[in-house]
Amino acid sequence: MVELRKPSWETLGGLPIPAYHIPNDSVERPGSPPYTRGIHENMYRSRLWTMRQYAGFSSAKETNERFRLLLDRGQKGLSVAFDLPTQLGLDADDPLSEGEVGKVGVSISCLQDMRDLFDQIPLDKVSTSMTINAPAMVLLAMYCVVAEEQGVSSEKISGTIQNDILKEYIARGTYVFPPVHSMRLITDIFDYCSRFIPKWNTISISGYHIREAGSTAVQELAFTLSNALAYVDSACMKGLEVDTFAPRLSFFFNCHNDFLEEISKFRAARRLWHDLMVSRYNPSNPRSTQLRFHTQVAGVSLTAQQPLNNISRVTIQALAAVCGGTQSLHTNSYDEALGLPTEESATIALRTQQIIAEESGVADVVDPFAGSFHIEKLTDEIYTKTKNEIDKIESMGGALKAIEQGYQQQEIHTTAYRYFNEIERGS
Repeated sequence: MVELRKPSWETLGGLPIPAYHIPNDSVERPGSPPYTRGIHENMYRSRLWTMRQYAGFSSAKETNERFRLLLDRGQKGLSVAFDLPTQLGLDADDPLSEGEVGKVGVSISCLQDMRDLFDQIPLDKVSTSMTINAPAMVLLAMYCVVAEEQGVSSEKISGTIQNDILKEYIARGTYVFPPVHSMRLITDIFDYCSRFIPKWNTISISGYHIREAGSTAVQELAFTLSNALAYVDSACMKGLEVDTFAPRLSFFFNCHNDFLEEISKFRAARRLWHDLMVSRYNPSNPRSTQLRFHTQVAGVSLTAQQPLNNISRVTIQALAAVCGGTQSLHTNSYDEALGLPTEESATIALRTQQIIAEESGVADVVDPFAGSFHIEKLTDEIYTKTKNEIDKIESMGGALKAIEQGYQQQEIHTTAYRYFNEIERGS
């Protein structure tokens, strides 16, 4: 029996609230394949999404202070932003790091930095997401050592490493090794964690950066899921059984301005990932076909002008992520277009999630927009268009071959240029 957050559910006016609505018994239910309506039957009735604010700047000690502030104010999980030298595997004193140390993230050069980062934070009580890719194996090893020094074994820690190198070739550029060797390192991590760090999400296959680079919602899904298929194929070619690693695959999506499109995008993503996994790999564990994802609201949508308006933008985007069934969420601070978030703006961003969770009522109903003609139509259209785009990439030989041909990069550039021109024209 699943434990629920409340003994009873009703509106402010005293009307009863059912867990979800279905017009007849033939309609899909939450928690059932293909998971369009959510991967759990009760969703947020039993457990709210993890409020995981992304943070990292300057030194490990300063970032530790921000982490502890956020945890003290009700945050449930950590999300680490690393500076560019760390993302590229460079020490802070490397000449190539000059001018970039501690900017856009925290600098980690050695084990002592990692100790300082998590000082007085019990790693058996908090899950940690680390946005790190090319040097992911090094940062994960450091994290395990710090946990062991706290008396916490690797079997008990939980969290995520991004570890998604294909999107770096597509949208970001913080890669170190050639694609083939990068893929081997990634699947080595799949193998190792499945045996020794079983609660760890070994990859966060990311559409967020693809969307920030200028893609459409359909391109975000298509390029992300095609990358995911490449990782699964690579692991299977290595000899791993799909059910040993697939349940620990996770995803990371953007939530942009179009409220209804974003809700539909998340619903379509769950359905399509289930269908792709079943048709290609036929896993026996249902969790291998469930798309679990973290969401961050769209940084590219925030403006430096009239920054307080960004609070409204963030709220709408966060609400779409929740209505779309996200497992965890980062809400951007309103001043991020200007610089590092202040304590006040970071607190407002966290409070936005808490108000949605505790005061809006949307967490009391699973998949609240199901049955809307517009939402159902959009979900179907996004599913179909995304699948067609994935089929096109597969016809090129898969995501890796398409990346080598520059296909995804050019598609994003074309879309971004068109979107920029539309903004400039005010259309």
